[in-house]
Amino acid sequence: MSESTGLAAGSAAGSARAFRVREPGVGEIVTVDLPEPGPDEVRVRTVASGVSRGTETLVFSGGVPESEYAAMRGPFQAGDLPGPVSSGYLSVGVAEVGPDRLVGRRVFCLHPHQTRYVVPAAAVTPIPDGVPDHRAVLAGTLETAVNALWDAGPLVGDRVAVVGGGMVGLCAARLLAGIPGVDVTLVDANPLRHSESDALGVRFAAPAEAAAATGGDLDLVIHASATGAGLQTSLDLLGVEGVVVDLSWYGRREVTVQLGGAFHSRRLTLRSSQVGRVGPARASRRSTTDRLALALRLLEDPAYDVLLTGTTPFDELPDLMPRLASGEQPAICHVITYPEGG
Repeated sequence: MSESTGLAAGSAAGSARAFRVREPGVGEIVTVDLPEPGPDEVRVRTVASGVSRGTETLVFSGGVPESEYAAMRGPFQAGDLPGPVSSGYLSVGVAEVGPDRLVGRRVFCLHPHQTRYVVPAAAVTPIPDGVPDHRAVLAGTLETAVNALWDAGPLVGDRVAVVGGGMVGLCAARLLAGIPGVDVTLVDANPLRHSESDALGVRFAAPAEAAAATGGDLDLVIHASATGAGLQTSLDLLGVEGVVVDLSWYGRREVTVQLGGAFHSRRLTLRSSQVGRVGPARASRRSTTDRLALALRLLEDPAYDVLLTGTTPFDELPDLMPRLASGEQPAICHVITYPEGG
């Protein structure tokens, strides 16, 4: 379906096509006005974008609490939750018009799924030559994992688990595996995640086997399953004064965990982490721009390709999203491809 919409502001110098959630559970392709770039702006032709299954399927399904509508607003979100709204934040493209330093270069931007767009030049980050287009869509997710490790502060030799093998959890596991002496176990209810854990250089365990596989007594657990059961498993795996860093976004779901007994006697810590702010350990010395540039450099590691589990043309995105939201279409990061001419 295609229609004109006022979602993109500015004097029209052309048009582009954008995916939007018309209402919870219903997506569509619409035509939007494309303004002429100003002196400090860039026009990007999109090559690929990624679907963040956690956040985006919550938005698509109407699972974001009204109290969080403002907090969940993306940098270039068009419209308002629960809809009509264009969301998404994993976009890779080529700068067609803009400052000389950017024209012709591949760039990453936290922009919704759209064939072309105009944004401030400061909002795009050049992609290193060693990072392919499809892998580059993971930059926003890897940036979240980088921030989580800044929040968590893992130490050399730590015993760590990552509970939840989605995009963020797998990215965090790979980063942790690169710290000398750190012993990392990925815990996930899906046995198919065993192959991803092997590719990322970490052990795998099902939740029921996690205590035996890790020995318990862990220093740190990164929780990214977005379930109460996963959060409880994370707490149960900790040793004395251990820390759980929770990356999950639960939306409207209520989460119940046991905070009696061992939670107090072991002096456990439960800490939230959210990418909207740079982790306090680095906030005085790193900007969000620095953090994203770091994530893109880290993506020169080909091991992250295991997160890319399928591709779909842009025009089929309205049919794809319900399948991703329901779980009918299994995926970790699903890549959206765009026609060469936009």
